Amino acid sequence: MLRWLWLSLLVVLLDQVSKQVIEASLLVYETVPVTPFFNLTLAYNEGAAFSFLSDQGGWQRWFFALTAVLVTLVLAVWLSRLRGERLLAVSLSLVIGGAVGNLIDRLTFGHVIDFLDLYYGSYHWPAFNVADIAITGGVILLFIDALFGQGSRDRS
Repeated sequence: MLRWLWLSLLVVLLDQVSKQVIEASLLVYETVPVTPFFNLTLAYNEGAAFSFLSDQGGWQRWFFALTAVLVTLVLAVWLSRLRGERLLAVSLSLVIGGAVGNLIDRLTFGHVIDFLDLYYGSYHWPAFNVADIAITGGVILLFIDALFGQGSRDRS
């Protein structure tokens, strides 16, 4: 099922191109309103999800980079062992692509480039990017596969 790695590559390309376009177009924390609940806002995240550990002085860059490499390797091995489990292959490929997209940022810049800003009133969800969407979508599909996919039928 390694043939699904084209999806990972597509995620990485979309993620990196979108980040380059935003970085070339906006200053840090500059906001461009798009809709009444969505802005483009360039932000840098030195931590993980929700800026977890972002204020730790730099060691977290290498910790999260190593974690991304290990997760990517484990998921690639898992993907290589699948036999006809399409939904699971798609979900793993999305997570791999998202992890690699954010890993490139971490290794190149020391932080992840985020720019999608959803909000309601004065409450803003933490900024995110295309890689984060792929990871989240992939994890949701993993749950769906676990509940309803081929693997759940094999366990009944």
